[in-house]
Amino acid sequence: MKLGKRFFALALSLGISLCAYPAIAGDHAKDASHASHGSSHGSSHGAAHWGYEGENGPEHWGSMKEEFKACSEGKHQSPIDISAAENADIADIGFNYKSSALNILNNGHTVQVNYDKGSSIKVDGVDFQLVQFHFHTPSEHTLNGKSFGNEIHFVHKNDKGELAVVGVLIEKGKENAAFKTVWANLPRKADEKKAVKATINANDMLPQGKSFFRYSGSLTTPPCSENVNWIVLKTPIQMSEKQIKAIESIMKHNNRPVQPVNDRKVTADTVTH
Repeated sequence: MKLGKRFFALALSLGISLCAYPAIAGDHAKDASHASHGSSHGSSHGAAHWGYEGENGPEHWGSMKEEFKACSEGKHQSPIDISAAENADIADIGFNYKSSALNILNNGHTVQVNYDKGSSIKVDGVDFQLVQFHFHTPSEHTLNGKSFGNEIHFVHKNDKGELAVVGVLIEKGKENAAFKTVWANLPRKADEKKAVKATINANDMLPQGKSFFRYSGSLTTPPCSENVNWIVLKTPIQMSEKQIKAIESIMKHNNRPVQPVNDRKVTADTVTH
């Protein structure tokens, strides 16, 4: 896909302007990954109003637009059920997250937080800048068939426009103080945006253990572009039932069903972090 097309795909799937999603090409799209993943209200952005239910649901995405064909024809789609990972001696993911102002929006598909520049992860020696994170309820990835109450996707891109997404699973448990500021400002209506005089730090939203699974996948929303570097942390974090229900009341269920693994290899790091 040429760079110009990837930028367009990203902006379309994110439902935000390219100015808000700096120099990226693609909603995880092949390059902007997984940027906006969705909700049951159909999208107000773009000609095809994809969503999560009925005639707009995931089983129909691939036939809604030519640009969405990968949603039905792709062989390396996300999310997946992680049940047969191969242990491998692979390099740790280096997290370098700093604080950011809270810029939050409801794009009609998910609640998304656009992150200030300056935070990154290092994957195979390459820096990927954190662009945004967003939520899916319930989780999109499953572990040995188990679904979780929520999932966060931290979306990163490198200088080539390639995407790396860190998935963090959320299970029901204690209230999570790291999300209090975000939860106090959840935008309830599609296209609602809030710029809050407060700071957050994505580091506080990660589990203490950074052991992970890796595989090559796709955006989990249209256009379902592939070649996305997926890193799913093994250890879930906790949120209270009240916190999980608070975002579910806004987005309903905005998770794409798991997709066939096909010929892909899922690897697991062998070190306990």
